[in-house]
Amino acid sequence: MTAERKRLSREKFRLGGIVVKAGLTQADRAFLLGGLLELARVAPDSSEHRRLREIGERAFRASPLDLASSPIGETAEWL
Repeated sequence: MTAERKRLSREKFRLGGIVVKAGLTQADRAFLLGGLLELARVAPDSSEHRRLREIGERAFRASPLDLASSPIGETAEWL
C-alpha cells in the first residue's frame, strides 16, 4: 500500500468516525450528502459557522457515554 493510499484510507476512516460520533450511521446517504453540501455554503467567517463549530467542539469534548444517550443536535447544553 502506498503512502498516499494509506493517507486517504486514514482520512476516510476519520471522517466516518465523525458520522458515527454524530449518531448518523443509520441516515440515508443522500440526506448526509445534502447536509454536507449545505454546510459547504456556510461562509467560514460567519456567525453560523462559529455557532456550528462550537457545537462540534463541545461534541468532541463530550465523553462517548454522553453522546450515546441523546443525539448531538438535541442536546440542550450545546444549543
